Amino acid sequence: MRRRLTAGAVATATCLALLTGLPTTSAGAAPATSTSEYTVVAADGVSDADAVAAIKAAGGTVISRNTAVGTYRVSSAAADFKLKAAKSGTLVGAASRKPVGQAPKAEPVAEGLQGASVKHGAVKADPLDDKLWGLAMVKADKAHKIEKGEKGVTVGVLDTGLDASNPDLAPNFSTKLSRNFAPDLVDVDGPCEVASCVDPVGTDDGGHGTHVAGTIAASVNGAGVTGVAPNVTLVELKGGQDSGYFFLDPVVNALTYAGDVGLDVVNMSFYVDPWLYNCTANPADAPEAQAEQRAIITGMKRALNYAYHRGVTLVGALGNQYDNLNDPQEDTTSPDYGSDPYTRPIDNDTCFSLPVEGPHVIGVSSVGPSTAKAVYSNYGTEQVSVAAPGGFTRDLFGTPQYNQTANNILSTYPLKVLQEQGRVDADGNVTAANVFKSCTAAGKCGYYVYLAGTSMASPHAAGVAALIISKYGWRDWWRGGLTMTPALVEAQLYRTAAETACPEPRLRSYAQEGYGPQYDAYCAGPKSFNGFYGHGIVDAYKAVGGR
Repeated sequence: MRRRLTAGAVATATCLALLTGLPTTSAGAAPATSTSEYTVVAADGVSDADAVAAIKAAGGTVISRNTAVGTYRVSSAAADFKLKAAKSGTLVGAASRKPVGQAPKAEPVAEGLQGASVKHGAVKADPLDDKLWGLAMVKADKAHKIEKGEKGVTVGVLDTGLDASNPDLAPNFSTKLSRNFAPDLVDVDGPCEVASCVDPVGTDDGGHGTHVAGTIAASVNGAGVTGVAPNVTLVELKGGQDSGYFFLDPVVNALTYAGDVGLDVVNMSFYVDPWLYNCTANPADAPEAQAEQRAIITGMKRALNYAYHRGVTLVGALGNQYDNLNDPQEDTTSPDYGSDPYTRPIDNDTCFSLPVEGPHVIGVSSVGPSTAKAVYSNYGTEQVSVAAPGGFTRDLFGTPQYNQTANNILSTYPLKVLQEQGRVDADGNVTAANVFKSCTAAGKCGYYVYLAGTSMASPHAAGVAALIISKYGWRDWWRGGLTMTPALVEAQLYRTAAETACPEPRLRSYAQEGYGPQYDAYCAGPKSFNGFYGHGIVDAYKAVGGR
């Protein structure tokens, strides 16, 4: 997952782990003279008219609404709007949509290998594929001899955007289906790039979504890398801000849209801000904060159910807090904007990290190239479904491969972001380590970087799900393309995953890799299903009928 480029990159320690956020300001509630935006969730069974009336009574104005799940985008200048909404029996609560202050952008950590430029040549696979240990681990290279994916299978990348100018992504990108649900917010994203503040589809000013998309479906074109399902269609669902925040309103709208247009798979490598865990009634939280979290829980559950029951297979990153989700640690990072974070006890029965702990979400943990659970990866038998390659810099201790950036996941990345970071110059030349440039025979060049996190594991699983639908799905006579019920996709994904036993001893210490005892993780359960690997590491070859 990400956070200010989140769940995407945990290259050194957890500094790139995209789920852990940096607190931004201590501004507290917006002053009464300013206008703030909220996502308001109506209580079950409340009509649209009654919800709007309650919002007005609390001092809010409805900007837009999603009647499919009973959510409302609202503006209000009332300092006590959230409190009034919380006390309304008609409304579940109000979640802040527009934070105060500006969030710093995180940059991927560079270490180890030098950047390189690769020219088009006579190669059977794409030229950077030899660096894709994850592709080999899930046996996608073997699976492609049976199934490379069908254009009629659509995979939504619910993320920071998608840079469709990359030659590996352009052939599979659907401009028609793609949408931006998250206009730039200058308070957190900086100045808008376009007058409307709505970035055009096919762009990504954060980078995270582009990296995720490449793992799912980078095309086989003689340049760059190959994705797990290189022939399926990629759909941008921009629900994350450029800065890495993911608010309730864009995420809910993206999920209901995915259901309405019949997307087959949606990948979600994030958690919904500002709470790492949303609790129904945490005694450490003020009443309006409790109501905000209940609103997020309700809104996300409705949206996930809506998409699932309309045929969307939902795949989510498990998170990068090295936490046993059966028995979570105290939360010290929430809220991650609007006010200072504080320590909160987390009750496993009433607190949820969303979307991964929401209904119907396939939760994916992360492993390194040795198949060891990555130090940062969350785990736990209640939440994990499968494991997949996500990267672990300090994997393979005691070998020459230890502490190498190549132990992470290489994928597509936007040129614009790399130039802003000073890693590629104005002429397109690589100037920093761990950036790769690869060009097609026609001279169209793409850029590639290493990231690590459960954000990188989740798209491996999403790609395998897309291959399953491509192989076994049936014609969707209503919307076109192929379709397959999510329950069947999930069953095939689990049935064919490579069962992986817990390590011995089961209490995995990462001391030899340089991590303290707080990172120790106990693996519970048998080889057939356990807290580190769930049903096992996803296996694309077996999933499409390989033996």
